[in-house]
Amino acid sequence: MNISLKSKNALVGGSSKGLGNAVARQLALSGAKVTLVARSKDLLVDTINELNKLTDCKHEYLICDYNDHEKYSKIISQYLKKNEKLILNANKKDISNARSKNIKNSMIDRLKLDSKKIKQIRNSIKKIILFKDPVGKTLSSWKRPNGLIIKRVSIPIGIIGVIYESRPNVTSDVSALCFKSGNVVILRGGSEAFHSNKILAKLFKKALKNKKCDENCVQFIESRNRTHVDYLLSGMKNYIDLIIPRGGKGLVKKVLKKASVSIIGHYEGLCHVFVDKDANLSTAIKVVKNSKMRNVSICGAVETLLIDKMCLKTHCKPILDQLIKMGCKIIGDKSIKKFISGKMKIAKEKDWNTEYLSPTISVKSVNGVTEAINHINKYGSSHTDSIVTKNKKTAKKFLSNIKSSIAIHNASTQFADGGEFGFGAEVGISTGKLHPRGPIGLNQLTTYKYILEGKGQIRK
Repeated sequence: MNISLKSKNALVGGSSKGLGNAVARQLALSGAKVTLVARSKDLLVDTINELNKLTDCKHEYLICDYNDHEKYSKIISQYLKKNEKLILNANKKDISNARSKNIKNSMIDRLKLDSKKIKQIRNSIKKIILFKDPVGKTLSSWKRPNGLIIKRVSIPIGIIGVIYESRPNVTSDVSALCFKSGNVVILRGGSEAFHSNKILAKLFKKALKNKKCDENCVQFIESRNRTHVDYLLSGMKNYIDLIIPRGGKGLVKKVLKKASVSIIGHYEGLCHVFVDKDANLSTAIKVVKNSKMRNVSICGAVETLLIDKMCLKTHCKPILDQLIKMGCKIIGDKSIKKFISGKMKIAKEKDWNTEYLSPTISVKSVNGVTEAINHINKYGSSHTDSIVTKNKKTAKKFLSNIKSSIAIHNASTQFADGGEFGFGAEVGISTGKLHPRGPIGLNQLTTYKYILEGKGQIRK
């Protein structure tokens, strides 16, 4: 049977000899561009030279020792780089589907991949590779009067189900973090990013398999049927140790309602910036602009700006003028209206708890830091909130009393990111009160057990 594999790419492990070599040859003769993977460079070079003579394609090879874990990790990022075209083609399908369904531009921005974003994906994986293994670390130890030595040692959580929306980079970030921390992960991405998530998960699994690791360490639910999500949440309590939802309020509520296992919640990002009466104007403008407009579609983007009534006359108009100049829509209370040239929508109660994920911001004047704190604790999502002030006493009060998992002084809310924390990447931002809180990186994907070492001690 004559099968055409023209314009297709193939990765073949153990291809320097034997069955792997035979498979690689047949794929090449069928028109595919073949990447050979094995330990022997000489054998690989000979095979590549032969295939290049037999076919019109320029074939490639990767040298890997399957027992070298560090090198295995590196090949994942390398393989992603070589398969950029496959990823972009899959992403185009998702973008096209999203536009046909009239999905908001802000959501399409979260969904869209390009060469820059794929490079960021590779860089995240490379950073994770360099981190020390978080498993098996002695977190603390002490000796009891009876001679017993007690150690608290880090261990993997186990099997983690991650349900997420929109952003395909979550697939690679979560896969890398879970594998590095010794966990198995079951991925269920949003239907809007189905093709992008599928190819990224497929490439990751191939890399695992080619390094003779169990490819089932990373699993992807290749179905858009929502009943599979329900089963994941409620029908697998004997198999899954943890569920992490990453998405909007609706997703998190559903998970909380139906999950039969432990949950680390990633709620919406109702983030605030409070401009105090003692704020430096230049600093305030920079922080507010970046917090809102650097990337409007991420959960760390500010949605509500609070301005101290004592500095409205000096700070309000310069700040808002800059936002408007950048294309941001202002929804403000009545005291803000006088500082806006042209029309402005008056804010309603619902605007204070709306995550816009677009170039829109709600603005409110408040009577000092106490009212700002009360507003944030009432309407915020415990995600990320920032204060701009030169007054250290005021800053301390704000940082100590808001309920946020991330509290910031004189810096942008968009630093709410695992990469910016030095974690390489994140599974999400935990907004709950129990461990872990904030960005969930490698160390946050471990738990611990106590190990007691004795010399025959018995309890009296």
